[in-house]
Amino acid sequence: MTNAEGNPPIVAVLYRESLPPRLDEIAELAEVRLTKADGLPEAMDGADVLYQWHSFSPALRENWASASSLKWVHVSAAGVSQLLFDDLINSNVEYTNSRGVLSRAIAEFALGFVLDIAKDAQGSLRLQQGRRWQHRVTLKIQGQRTLVVGTGSIGREIASLFRAVGLRVSGAGRSSRPGDAYFEEIHSSKNLALVVGDFDYIVLAAPLTDDTRGLVDAAVLAAMKPTAHLINVGRGELVRTDSLVDALRSGSIAGAALDVVHPEPLPAEHPLWSMDNVILTPHMSGDTEDYLDDLGKLFVENLWRFSRGEPLQNVVDKRLGFVPVS
Repeated sequence: MTNAEGNPPIVAVLYRESLPPRLDEIAELAEVRLTKADGLPEAMDGADVLYQWHSFSPALRENWASASSLKWVHVSAAGVSQLLFDDLINSNVEYTNSRGVLSRAIAEFALGFVLDIAKDAQGSLRLQQGRRWQHRVTLKIQGQRTLVVGTGSIGREIASLFRAVGLRVSGAGRSSRPGDAYFEEIHSSKNLALVVGDFDYIVLAAPLTDDTRGLVDAAVLAAMKPTAHLINVGRGELVRTDSLVDALRSGSIAGAALDVVHPEPLPAEHPLWSMDNVILTPHMSGDTEDYLDDLGKLFVENLWRFSRGEPLQNVVDKRLGFVPVS
């Protein structure tokens, strides 16, 4: 697809510190304008595409008046609900994200959490640090039940990997429906408190939307089994943090493994840091050694499609805030 003047498309690349990979490949397909947030209005003047490598920058919202020629925005992240705003939603600008690129890595991380919990790796570390040789028995994960909240790309990858090691996996999504190749059954996330009591692990992998914000609240936590664990590899705001702290302190759930929290980063004085039944990692579940290049590959593929007028991959339903599962 050429622009109005019959030239290759103009791509404004928004970055913060490091430049995205594969810029040479992008330059073969388009005119490239590199910019940080303060230069975005000028870079978007006449541009056809915004490549938002600075994933969570609010610069597009703040400079929307300069985006009159945009036809497509691509974001190098999967969760984009916090980046959407009314003018963008109501526009004809096509919006794509990086759904699927990090799914396998996140699924591996979630499985790592399950194994860490079941085999008491944290307890072994504490004993090692205290130079104590203390034999224990651990849990077998085969046959244990997991509810994956979020049945999109990440949720399905988690389900596939979990089933491969013998876990039984159900899902929770926007509506209840029969099971499929990934999930034994799929519940409505609106009824989460009615179903969580049947599961040993509740794994959160849903996008953050108006419907999912605060989804795991005091009622859901109270309905979980006292031996169950909450795992969050989705978004911190899926969980009411104060309610989680109360549930962990009271023993109404056994523990939590959290790659994401709210607020983020977690303040140094926050009680989650010092709880023995909590595992914390700093929002890193999808970040493998080659993930940046994988994100770059996806954009190059989509730019190739755009330049030829072909359908783009990962088109976000801007009103839903995510890519619908086909």
